[in-house]
Amino acid sequence: MGSITETRSEAYLYKHAHSNDSYLTVEAGSGLYLKLSDGREILDATGGAAVSAIGHGNKRVQKAIVAQLEQVEYCYPGFFKTACAQQLADHLVKSTNGKMVRAAFLGSGMKLLSKGARYIDISNRTVGSEAMEAAMKLARQYFLELSAETPRYRFIAREGSWHGATIGTLAIGDFKARKWPFEALLSDNISRVSACNPYRGMKTGETSTDYISRLAQELEDEFQRVGPDTVCAFIAEPMVGTTLGCVTALPGYFQAIRDVCDRHGALLIFDEVMCGMGRTGTLHAWEQEGVVPDIQAIGKALGAGYAPISALLVNERVIAGLKQGGGDFSHGQTYQSYPASCAAALEVQKIVEEEDLLANVRRMGHYLGSLLHDRLDSHPNVGNIRGRGLFWAIEFVADKISKTPLDSRLGVAKRLSSTGLKEGYDISLFSASGSADGWHGDHVLLAPPYTISANDVEEIVKRVCRVIETIFDDLGGKSKIINGYGKANGCDSVEVVNGVGH
Repeated sequence: MGSITETRSEAYLYKHAHSNDSYLTVEAGSGLYLKLSDGREILDATGGAAVSAIGHGNKRVQKAIVAQLEQVEYCYPGFFKTACAQQLADHLVKSTNGKMVRAAFLGSGMKLLSKGARYIDISNRTVGSEAMEAAMKLARQYFLELSAETPRYRFIAREGSWHGATIGTLAIGDFKARKWPFEALLSDNISRVSACNPYRGMKTGETSTDYISRLAQELEDEFQRVGPDTVCAFIAEPMVGTTLGCVTALPGYFQAIRDVCDRHGALLIFDEVMCGMGRTGTLHAWEQEGVVPDIQAIGKALGAGYAPISALLVNERVIAGLKQGGGDFSHGQTYQSYPASCAAALEVQKIVEEEDLLANVRRMGHYLGSLLHDRLDSHPNVGNIRGRGLFWAIEFVADKISKTPLDSRLGVAKRLSSTGLKEGYDISLFSASGSADGWHGDHVLLAPPYTISANDVEEIVKRVCRVIETIFDDLGGKSKIINGYGKANGCDSVEVVNGVGH
């Protein structure tokens, strides 16, 4: 047996079973940059997966974590709470201006609802998946507390959504590439309706009002199909992240959806794990929609990467339902309320507030969007540039008019991220595929920290453009990129070699 400090690359498993050689080793992080073991510095333009909201290496947060560890490193949330958990709950509830009444951070078997307490049990969850799964359980239990004979057990979600990697959240999500191997394990009480995706969903000549009405009617029809009294909740990301690439709904869409849910007594659950906690320019993404959910999941930017934590926020309707029954939420995990995570998240949120970082998100987000449009709107393979705050995406197509996606054999999404990490480009990009129909369509996301400057924005755009130019030059020239049906964009014929047009 080797020493505990001995490095064996084959021992580490994240995704690839064959080799870990493709992973770069990070030795340090500071601000917008990650320093690698080979001496290079990578511009982290996506904060991982929209996580690093205040940049790397923040000393205030580091000190807060150490201070908490020096006080107590762990206490079982079924018996105890800590001051940092209580303070974080108070801070988050206050941030909603009374719209959400509890930072409902999910404790199993606890007397959660003591009079006047905002704290339920701050949930330290390794990823947002667990927060969304807990949201589903909370919605179901809400109706059980109202009536033990409730027929409500179904959920309606949207196409092109991503809510997590657990079995429960895979079922409500629609990230096909990650979901299909596990289809046989997934429950069948989930159905889906179309997302509000103006770029790909609106029909020619259709007005925004007509489009919203059509989507609302589709949801109404789905309620009727499955039985209105069987639905616990409708689930949606206010701004779709990974799967569709920073898609915002048209103004008025979520109010129309809320009206349908209210008509049938169903809850509205917002998944703000990726788009929330300031990413879009307001602390809560729903603030820009004018619609408040019944249950809200948050994560990623909550702890900004300094500790794994996600959570739920809950409104008075749901809390009143729990009180009507036994008063306890039947959910619990060993590392809920983990003190160091709560301390980290609390300090992160204090920094966001004290340094007025949301204002910078709005300013720099507007600048980032304008530069992306200026530099890339004319590119023949850039179909759409969209975003809000510091959450932007570029969707690539074979043809701008028809919006035909690029041939999936080209692997453009993977090429974007892998090329960015090569020497000379030195930028981390979060790319994904499936934005067109779940399987086809390539896009790249940008989600830099809230602390960036105008110079940082310019450097990000410069490097992104360099990567894009290289990718499409390597694929045979911008006028010869084949589409999803094997035809050439701008060419009468094309020779296809390994899926690449020449």
